[in-house]
Amino acid sequence: MGGFFGTIEVRDCVNDLFYGTDYNSHLGTKRAGLVTYDKEKGFTRSIHSLERNYFRSRFEDELEGFSGNSGLGVISDTDPQPIIINSHLGRYAVVTVAKINNMREIADSLLQQGMHFSEMSANNINPTELVSLLINMGSTFVEGINNVYSRIEGSCSMLVLTEDGILAARDALGRTPIVIGKSEHGYAASSETSSFPNLDFKRVRDVGPGEIVRLRADGMEVLQQPFTRKQICSFLWVYYGFPASDYEGINTEYVREACGKQMGEDDDTEADLVCGIPDSGVGTALGYAEGHKIPYKRAVLKYTPTWPRSFTPGNQSRRNLVAKMKLIPNSAILKDQRVVFCDDSIVRGTQLRDNVHTFFEYGAKEVHGRISCPPLVYGCKYIGFTSSKSDLELITRRIIKDFEGDDSKNLEKYATTDSPEYTRMVNEIGRRLGLTTLKFNKVETLIDAIGLPKCDVCTHCFDGSSFDFVEMCKKK
Repeated sequence: MGGFFGTIEVRDCVNDLFYGTDYNSHLGTKRAGLVTYDKEKGFTRSIHSLERNYFRSRFEDELEGFSGNSGLGVISDTDPQPIIINSHLGRYAVVTVAKINNMREIADSLLQQGMHFSEMSANNINPTELVSLLINMGSTFVEGINNVYSRIEGSCSMLVLTEDGILAARDALGRTPIVIGKSEHGYAASSETSSFPNLDFKRVRDVGPGEIVRLRADGMEVLQQPFTRKQICSFLWVYYGFPASDYEGINTEYVREACGKQMGEDDDTEADLVCGIPDSGVGTALGYAEGHKIPYKRAVLKYTPTWPRSFTPGNQSRRNLVAKMKLIPNSAILKDQRVVFCDDSIVRGTQLRDNVHTFFEYGAKEVHGRISCPPLVYGCKYIGFTSSKSDLELITRRIIKDFEGDDSKNLEKYATTDSPEYTRMVNEIGRRLGLTTLKFNKVETLIDAIGLPKCDVCTHCFDGSSFDFVEMCKKK
């Protein structure tokens, strides 16, 4: 998905910028960048690949070259960022968390208007540069940012570093978050509230959907009020969010534990213990242990000192190998036990199948899977939460194709909890993964745990529901 951090302070901001950006590292794997603004030196920027190294190791030796009281940092799953722009709006830098589905269509339109792209690589358009060109079409930053909202299909949240502060502009439907923090030295904007505590920032509030605020070291100014409609991505609480982070004031770990507790209370499966697949399955497992009245034990542990994130390598077989190598089973706990394990989701199912095989190999008598979210029946059009290029990479869609001869047939029935089609699909997923039993969380349970109205939360990947801001703008 990606994440960013920006700060503006009465003092030099480089240390806060460096560590604040690092606290977003779990959100992306491709590239990272920093940019600062100094009244004497102007803008200073650096971008590095993260595909073989972590953020801190790439940027630590360069910090002495940065200076200024304001800056932006980004962890990107897509393009090299930040982009620095000279335009009639002035000189500025921009970072984005975006998924733009109609990028080629917009690019062709801009090229026909005489604009050009300078950040292209291997004939690929840089999404952040595309956003900057749309901003430049406005007579003000606010007008330009609204042009982004009205033109792109997908989602886009951004931070813009200007010579007069930082603009924080959240996606028009709030699909991806921006949270404001305040310290005695100034302000910060981040994708994750967990970047605030150790830097002595206190959460002020979330930026609303479509809202635009300007941060200066001595205050915050609302340039555009938030829009009334919102579609906040439910996967923030299921998977993306760091356990200590809050979205809309709702804590990630709290939601995971609440989901697990309800699943445990509803489950009549007899088992000896529950464990969570690290990291995002742990909260659900702790809740399940409470709800089902069985002990939580660490039957599988994550070894991270030398193993990178499982989705970093470009080759799928190597990703699978890395995923296996970083999870170490504890045979002393698994042997002769009926084990329930909790995981955040099932996308392709490849890694989970290997985990199940390993549990049995190390002596488990039964292995029961409990998944924090409903089955992923629809590919996400709004944020890039998997590297899947096709819906057929989803295990659900492959099974539906096997059942129906068409992977798009009767999707609504397969997405309806406890329907005959749903039950058949879930049983087949469990069979293919080698599980004793498999159960998914219900959409209703997830929404109850989040605590927001269903109409304010995007659950498209589970039930196909959607709201399109661009189409709404066209109707106006």
